[in-house]
Amino acid sequence: MTSSEVMTDLSSLTPMMQQYMSVKMQHPDSLMFYRMGDFYELFFEDAHKAAKILGITLTHRGKAHGQPIPMAGLPYHAAEGYLARLVKRGETVVICEQLGEVTGKGPVERGVVRIITPGTLTDDALLGAHQSSNLVALCIHQDQIGVALLDLSAGIFKVQQQKYDLNQLAIELARLMPSEIVLDENINATDIIEHLKQQLDVPITKRPNVDFNLNNAQKTLCDQFAVSTLSGFGIDHLPLAKAAAAALIHYAKETQKTALPHIRSIKLEQSSDFIALDPVTRRNLEIIDPLFEHGTSLFQLVNDCQTAMGGRLLSRTLMQPLRDTALLDERLDAIQALLDGFHESPVRLVLKEISDIERVLSRIALGSARPRDLVQLRQACAQIPFLRHALQPIVSTNQSRLISQLNDELGDFNGLHAHLMAAIVENPPVLLRDGNVIAEGFDSELDELRQIRDHAGQFLIDLEIREREQSGISTLKIGYNRVSGYYIELSRAQAAQAPEHYIRRQTLKNAERYITPELKSFEDKVLSSESRALAREKMLFEALLNELREDIANLQMMSAAIAHIDTLCNFAHQARLKNWSRPKFSPEIGVHIQAGRHPVVEALNKTAYTPNDTTLDFNHRMAIITGPNMGGKSTFMRQTALIALLAYSGSFVPAQAATLGPIDRIFTRIGSADDLSTGKSTFMVEMTETSQILHHATSQSLVLMDEVGRGTSTYDGLSLAWACVLDLTKRIQCLCLFATHYFELTELDKEVGIDNYHVTAKELNGNLILLHKVQKGPASQSHGLQVAKLAGIPSNVILDAQKRLNILEKQQGQTKAPTVQHDLFAEPEVQIVEKMIEVPQKSAALDYLNALDIDNLSPREALQQLYALKDLV
Repeated sequence: MTSSEVMTDLSSLTPMMQQYMSVKMQHPDSLMFYRMGDFYELFFEDAHKAAKILGITLTHRGKAHGQPIPMAGLPYHAAEGYLARLVKRGETVVICEQLGEVTGKGPVERGVVRIITPGTLTDDALLGAHQSSNLVALCIHQDQIGVALLDLSAGIFKVQQQKYDLNQLAIELARLMPSEIVLDENINATDIIEHLKQQLDVPITKRPNVDFNLNNAQKTLCDQFAVSTLSGFGIDHLPLAKAAAAALIHYAKETQKTALPHIRSIKLEQSSDFIALDPVTRRNLEIIDPLFEHGTSLFQLVNDCQTAMGGRLLSRTLMQPLRDTALLDERLDAIQALLDGFHESPVRLVLKEISDIERVLSRIALGSARPRDLVQLRQACAQIPFLRHALQPIVSTNQSRLISQLNDELGDFNGLHAHLMAAIVENPPVLLRDGNVIAEGFDSELDELRQIRDHAGQFLIDLEIREREQSGISTLKIGYNRVSGYYIELSRAQAAQAPEHYIRRQTLKNAERYITPELKSFEDKVLSSESRALAREKMLFEALLNELREDIANLQMMSAAIAHIDTLCNFAHQARLKNWSRPKFSPEIGVHIQAGRHPVVEALNKTAYTPNDTTLDFNHRMAIITGPNMGGKSTFMRQTALIALLAYSGSFVPAQAATLGPIDRIFTRIGSADDLSTGKSTFMVEMTETSQILHHATSQSLVLMDEVGRGTSTYDGLSLAWACVLDLTKRIQCLCLFATHYFELTELDKEVGIDNYHVTAKELNGNLILLHKVQKGPASQSHGLQVAKLAGIPSNVILDAQKRLNILEKQQGQTKAPTVQHDLFAEPEVQIVEKMIEVPQKSAALDYLNALDIDNLSPREALQQLYALKDLV
């Protein structure tokens, strides 16, 4: 039975289930956690789905239309772990809490307090330390598209508007790394939706068209930022960007069930601000995630940030390398200043003591902060003076404008630190409902209520002694429970001796419980003080959050400055630890790297790494690289791209020296993989990726292409590779590293801008030694059999392969002119055949063959004629 079937008639349900259905009807497509006492319960199809995903018990409760109602439950205090698993599966969860007190007169009041979706997470338990929860909205109209991103956990809000181009959109979304995408429910763009489903494994949420209304977007954003115009944000002229941004505000408010005071501004971005990296390139370069489970990505290698927010900023920095060299030089100046005086070490020691206050501030703004969040903020405020002191040598000598600016943005929060020290106990409980959060001496009324509560124990001890003496019953005892309250307990045998002023409260199997007017008066006073004290604490805590919200802008500036300082110190730490050098930027197109290294391979390689130079410029645009498998061609190409990526992220680089000209895009076509889910073979995937490069690369693009054409027949693949080389060199004129096993391509070095390189190797006693050094000139051979031997191919297979190779090479030698290298692309194939094979003018075999009626030969006759023809030859 499903909830939709029950909705047709609710009369057979209990009042509680009717209440459940009234809420569920508003969220039919979401899982609903329905609070019942100490458990969250799920019913009907929600129970089936949750039981399957979470592995919890599926049971039933009551009946609907004569059938049992499926039910599954989980403890509310352990809900975060279950929520994390559901959100990871792309599920949306509605939290329906008890809002009122249990009265016994009908079901307790309940309501939705929050809707948890993959793109609106703020809790640490639901998000990894370096994971962002990015909510992205797209607004499409005619040939334009507006893109907005909101990260509630960090208070980041940014937009852009561009010409609608599916390829460019894919690049932007790969950079933004959305956790959830919001679209207009009326959108009629199946190409985008299908593309999103294929390229991005993220949930797509359809929202009402009114959320994207172009006319209302201006007011929505102005109200959010408390301004009368958006001109200060530079988005007045971008209606689709504003509409997408407004849709995110509507969605975030609906899911959080509160205002968004920490979203105070919006940033306009242009795709031209960043070096474009399409999804294939990001994957091939392993920037954030490794290709293989036990691999290591660039981010994993270089991330030694001391704060979680610094790590997230580092991730964003690597994913969106800048093209503004002035900003990059500011970052590099800061790193140089940190290195020159060994300043990064003391700064990092201070940063290590700072928690993830970026998310703490978001939870404060959304009203979901817990007592220990304020302790983390208090500790961060305490570290600010020490952080400023560690930066002072750089600030005082004006070594870095950026460091000085960030030092100013740290602010002064000594007053806030003192206020939080006075307000919150040193080690508060996890939840406010447990009380004992507000420190003694902060509020006189709370102190008075606590004194009554805390002295109750001594009063009860004194009362028990007095009652024993007056009644003469030595076993009399006074106790308390939540159901009965305070009571005097006598055994059943002593009940007859109870004084006349004892009023029977409860009868048990072996005892009687009583109350006296004095004990009842004390109970009212104590229980009242406990509830009033807890209510007072809640009120004081909420007031404290309101005070912090008023200063949220300055606190966010401080948080952002800490994250920025952390990433700069991390880059400095990596440079010192790994012997990286400062890159230089040139207005001239080119990539000049001296003794470059692949950062990940070098770090993981147990033997000495072999550095290599890279030289690409207008006169040397194409490097055709040949050599054996495992020789290091792919490593060399990837290291060139990663050095460029690090430089344009504002980092020092793994090279002795590096000078880089302007780069607008980095493309890679490396490795082989199929996509069977969409019906694409390995070769089809290869050609699709190659097509993207040929259509979108420019003269300022850096292109890496590995083994183009190897997925089809030799002549097809060779022809495609040859044509691609010429197109990249002559028409596009990009900077390109082109690795290949087609030695015929080395003949193209006659063309302007094309050079041959090879990775060196040598054979010693039948064994292949890979030297991993890139040198000028083409390779002599591929050493394929030797590499196969290194891979562990059985020796008998290697021997058979060697025999076959000898035969093929002998046959090839018989068909070629002895001293002339065959140029596949010089002349049409028929001319090549005439050069290679001398055909006689008169031939008995040809006459015999021409006379045969092939169509009327039986198989046996054909075989006989073939033998006869062979004898003639």
